[in-house]
Amino acid sequence: QVQLVESGGGLVQPGGSLRLSCAASGSVFRINDMGWYRQAPGKQRELVARITRGGSINYADSVKGRFTISRDNAKNTLYLQMNSLKPEDTAVYYCNADVQFSAAILNRSNYWGKGTQVTVSS
Repeated sequence: QVQLVESGGGLVQPGGSLRLSCAASGSVFRINDMGWYRQAPGKQRELVARITRGGSINYADSVKGRFTISRDNAKNTLYLQMNSLKPEDTAVYYCNADVQFSAAILNRSNYWGKGTQVTVSS
């Protein structure tokens, strides 16, 4: 069993910054792709940013230049540095990970964290 636990959310004023973390624990052999998604009230869950194990990154256009995704493979931890936050960034932010349980590449599954609330408001 694998758990993803997000932290770092909260209330911040427009223009402020937050740093989210996502720690994976349990039966982890290797984590491949990891990503951050968000879901605002009444909207579908959307991609914020994803990063491969090797460090290749893609961002949603709405966060380019403001958010930075990174990971620490030794700690099985994912980060999201969010700067210049806007009210439209308000959402629950979810961590996602493609987890391998052994060296066999097909012995893997996809997991979601329970989310952390980010509210941008004055």
